Amino acid sequence: MTAAYLGLGSNIGDKAAILAEAVARLAVTPGIRITARSSDYRTPPWGDTDQDWFLNAAVAVDTTLSPHALLEAGLAIETALGRVRERRWGPRVIDIDVLFYDGADIADERLVLPHRFVRERAFVLVPLAEIAPDLMIGPVTVTQALSALDATGIERMA
Repeated sequence: MTAAYLGLGSNIGDKAAILAEAVARLAVTPGIRITARSSDYRTPPWGDTDQDWFLNAAVAVDTTLSPHALLEAGLAIETALGRVRERRWGPRVIDIDVLFYDGADIADERLVLPHRFVRERAFVLVPLAEIAPDLMIGPVTVTQALSALDATGIERMA
């Protein structure tokens, strides 16, 4: 089994229910075992800011899937939950990103690991810091990367 971390986000519909369903579907995917799940966090939109707020979370998994197979499993769940890609960084029912896969340093047309923006996005790092504060992403820990960012507007949901 290999440790990996996924980021999840939703800003259309019942966001909490969609995140819960995505995590439930990940948990029953062959080759994936969820080992930790963060709280849900209400976050402002990033990139394309003319849209509703997001609910974000992170999960830690142990997996027998390759990095690309893990990506494909996430994409299949997105499709099953109604994800339609209309514009970059636009509204979405669900987004599942592979953030980190232990030992993988990949940069191809389908996948970049560690995720190319992981150290630049507080909405990713806040939930990830809850479950893996000491995870090394490049030369810094998740906590160190987060300390360099503005997390204004990010709220943990009860």
